[in-house]
Amino acid sequence: MLVLSRKQDEKIIIGDSITLMVVSIQGDKVRLGIEAPKEVSIHREEVYKAINSEHKASPDETASSRD
Repeated sequence: MLVLSRKQDEKIIIGDSITLMVVSIQGDKVRLGIEAPKEVSIHREEVYKAINSEHKASPDETASSRD
């Protein structure tokens, strides 16, 4: 894991099309601004895990359509 330190209003560039910016720091919370192409999904970790759990729990529609 790469660990970087940034101050408020400083940015991190990922590849050619994703930019993270520290918008604010208040106590133990950091607000990040993210610029990325629309086709790149961005989720908080807990939302990402919930989405993946739903996909694994529901039957695969493509497999059932082959029957």
